[in-house]
Amino acid sequence: MKRVSTVTVRKRLVAVFLIGIIVFAIIDLRLGYVQFVLGDQLVEKADKLWSRNIEFQPERGLILDVNGEILAENVTAPSIVLVPRQIKDPENTAKKLAEILDMPFEEVLEHVTKSSMSENINPEGRKLSEEQVRAIRTLNLEGVYLAKDSIRNYPFGDDLSHVLGFAGIDNQGLMGLELYYDEMLKGEEGSLSFYSDAKGKRLNQLADVYTPPKDGYDLVTTIDSRINTIMERELDLAVAKYNPDGALAIAVDPDTGGILGMTTRPNFHPENYQEVDPTIYGRNLPIWSTYEPGSTFKIITLAAALEEKAVDLHEDHFHDHGSIEVGGAKLRCWKPGGHGEQTFLEVVQNSCNPGFVHLGEELGKEKLFSYIKEFGFGQETGIDLQGEGSGILFKPENVGPVELATTAFGQGVSVTPIQQVMAVSAAINGGYLYEPFIAKQWVDPRTEEIVTSKEPKVKNRVISEATSEEIRKSLESVVAKGTGRPAYVDGYRVGGKTGTAQKVGPNGGYLENNHIVSFIGFAPADDPEIVVYVAVDNPKGVRQFGGTVAAPIVGAIIKESLPLMGVEPRKDGLEKEYLWPEQPKVEVPDLIGLDKDQLVQMMTDLSVEVSGTGDVIVDQDPAAGTKVEPGSKIRVYVSDEKKEKEKDRSE
Repeated sequence: MKRVSTVTVRKRLVAVFLIGIIVFAIIDLRLGYVQFVLGDQLVEKADKLWSRNIEFQPERGLILDVNGEILAENVTAPSIVLVPRQIKDPENTAKKLAEILDMPFEEVLEHVTKSSMSENINPEGRKLSEEQVRAIRTLNLEGVYLAKDSIRNYPFGDDLSHVLGFAGIDNQGLMGLELYYDEMLKGEEGSLSFYSDAKGKRLNQLADVYTPPKDGYDLVTTIDSRINTIMERELDLAVAKYNPDGALAIAVDPDTGGILGMTTRPNFHPENYQEVDPTIYGRNLPIWSTYEPGSTFKIITLAAALEEKAVDLHEDHFHDHGSIEVGGAKLRCWKPGGHGEQTFLEVVQNSCNPGFVHLGEELGKEKLFSYIKEFGFGQETGIDLQGEGSGILFKPENVGPVELATTAFGQGVSVTPIQQVMAVSAAINGGYLYEPFIAKQWVDPRTEEIVTSKEPKVKNRVISEATSEEIRKSLESVVAKGTGRPAYVDGYRVGGKTGTAQKVGPNGGYLENNHIVSFIGFAPADDPEIVVYVAVDNPKGVRQFGGTVAAPIVGAIIKESLPLMGVEPRKDGLEKEYLWPEQPKVEVPDLIGLDKDQLVQMMTDLSVEVSGTGDVIVDQDPAAGTKVEPGSKIRVYVSDEKKEKEKDRSE
């Protein structure tokens, strides 16, 4: 037997010891690497393998009007989430769910038996009704969960439908403000995580992990739902009366660019958008449609001429023969035979085309088109909605004498309604062109703190205050003495301009008896707080003029909106000039305190209805000073308690 020396043994022991140290060092390093470097990743992977997640949708932010009235909200409507591995009796579960969801048994069974961690039943299992929720909770089926969910509700129905838009089943904005501000409105998802074994059985000894959803921010808009409701009603009446191809209305605060109201016909109900032709909800006419503006565009020509001192409205005159020759073309006035000799203020009042052709020629191509661009035409306004059009202007090299002349009175160029509203707002607010906007503030629904606010944005200073003041006065005279008389409102100073635009047919020519008639009005005329634009496309059964169709609508909207805005009636405006067969309104006299026998000699233009017993008039309706149509009925209330009523009256 061979003997091993002591030295050799020692060497071997040292080698084994060193190898052992190296091996343990490697193991320690590996364990340290796993523990400290890969630890979080491995824990996360293990957590994913053992955990099951049920997602919870956040509450979409509310959309509110400027006064806090809810325009879009959420209504609770939970959705079903299945965990197939926890379902012990798939056929029974599928049968009961099929009955509740009104689905074929086979389709539900396919969902119930899927080899997935969790399963959604789309779309039948989403956004359940209260009745369906109660039924599922009563059954208490294993592996069937109700996840928090909601559906969008629009309290005003089809009002503001093109502005608000709508949200889809997955809480995503699809149109309007819902789409434009989707990131701010939708919030962040939450979840409930529970642990299960390899077979999917829930491990009750481990606590669930709940991550709450983060709700979206609430949007406060510039919309005044009271004013918009008036606009909606007036357009409904116009549609019923004229059966037009379409109609639209916009109201804006001229001092900020904030949109007070906006509506379109035809419209739709946002909650039923899937039942509507996409061409209806995909076209928000106030910002999308482009057409020749007609005479409302004359305000821009007027502003340019006044700013450049090319005309004195009171001293300069123009004789209208009914047409004017330009570049070999005869451009006609709307009035056969013309208006004859006029001051240029009367040219504005009468909306005389040849007179505005003359102003365009005085300005010249470069100056007129420079002002048109400065007023924002030919480019998007920047309103916070999708689908805005930019309009069409002549290229400078294509502008000849005829193109210059037709542009001066609103023919041959193509603009959008929102461009017109913002341009006219600039013309009458002191010359400031604002960017229109709807989103005013974002509010955190948890803290009710304002996250961010929108400040009015001035894009350009177009004209001076002196020019703007002269425009306001001249447009007030249009309503009191010119083509805009149907928009006149007793007690308020209203300015405005009519528009009657020919429509271009498919072959490039103008259509016969098919116009877009419009009116743009503002009030009070000396310090405007609201600008309203209404356009009606091809009204039937009526002479198609802006003054006939659109002006009365704008007048009605302004008349009811101003009191809501806190604007008090006044008597310092221009008196309306009446043309046959119009008759001036009659001012109701003060009848309180008179004997009823005196009514006969006072009520020559009014009829009277007497209520009560006695001889002394103690109350009346309408109140004294109100202007009414001739022949209107005045209600008076009589009593014998003369002294007591006179005392109450003096107090």
